[in-house]
Amino acid sequence: MAETVRAAVQVAPRKIEVREFPRPKIGDDDALLRVEANGICGSDVEIYKGHMGVGTRSDFTPFVPGHEPMGVIEEIGERAAARWGVQPGDRVAVEIIVPCHSCRQCVTGAYQSCRNRRASHGVTGIDVAPSLWGGFAELMYLSPNTIVHKIDKTLPVEVAAMFNPLGAGVRWALHYGGVKLGDTVLILGSGQRGLASVIACRAAGAGKIIVTGLESDAHKLALAKEFGADHTITVDGENAQDTVETVRELTDGEGADVVLELTPMAVQPLHDALLAARHGGRVVLAGLKGHRDIPLKTDLIINRALTVVGAFGVDYRGMEEAIQIIESRRYPLERLHTHSFTLDQTALAIETLAGEVPGELPVHVTVHPNA
Repeated sequence: MAETVRAAVQVAPRKIEVREFPRPKIGDDDALLRVEANGICGSDVEIYKGHMGVGTRSDFTPFVPGHEPMGVIEEIGERAAARWGVQPGDRVAVEIIVPCHSCRQCVTGAYQSCRNRRASHGVTGIDVAPSLWGGFAELMYLSPNTIVHKIDKTLPVEVAAMFNPLGAGVRWALHYGGVKLGDTVLILGSGQRGLASVIACRAAGAGKIIVTGLESDAHKLALAKEFGADHTITVDGENAQDTVETVRELTDGEGADVVLELTPMAVQPLHDALLAARHGGRVVLAGLKGHRDIPLKTDLIINRALTVVGAFGVDYRGMEEAIQIIESRRYPLERLHTHSFTLDQTALAIETLAGEVPGELPVHVTVHPNA
């Protein structure tokens, strides 16, 4: 048994170092996860660049990134095994937030609002023992309050690792957006979570699904069609289409029942979302904008009777329903996975998803720490 654990540590914006840490010792209530794969999302990119999250703080503390960890239980305490219903060798996905499970928010089901959480996977500093809180590590520490979900071990690693983006698609489209049978849905953004939303909406029986993307997203828009989108809109380049005008044409002037705004850092899609929704429609905002102040015409929301909802992460229900979709094997999810990297290539993996590597067309990207 190795006494040390290798992990990728972000020490500054755009700077990641692979370091070694002592193997954590566990007791009756915690565990160690041997990480098979950790997916990368847009927030990882922005944190890596120093545009959001811990990367923007003046008191920056090095940390092990990776908040979409999936792997096999390596070692577990007796009480933790009984509480989580898992044993060594079981494959699990891990939630980002580590709540207290005791406060009012937690016991009423709003555990993502827990005020007592002291750590979160993928963002907690290495100064918080035992340092290995992120998924870009050979072993990740699972504290007593960690939330895990079992996943079928026979699934390909890259497919099982899609639990988080697919969970976002389920929660944002179905739980926040309320997409139901026959609805017209506009999805602004064709990244991982946009494509996952297509899958979730199609599973829910949406009547018409429209997806937007950039000219450089042609491969993603093609995948959107493959997974059930009825129409795609290219918003830039020579053949650019006006999103609002096109949606109105496709809906006989009515607009979309539900609009999901999923574009990172872009402002125009936010305005398009409010204009493309039908009177009385729902708009779900999930695309982070880097804490910028963005002018908002509130009269649009009022006069068009819109319901606007902010989407925060993925919760237990969203994760479980996403895992059910993955385990059903009804969708060729392997088509979404484009790149796998080793632990030493973590920075390259993030830069690849960011579109900074010439010639690469990323969609779903993973780091495999034990490869």
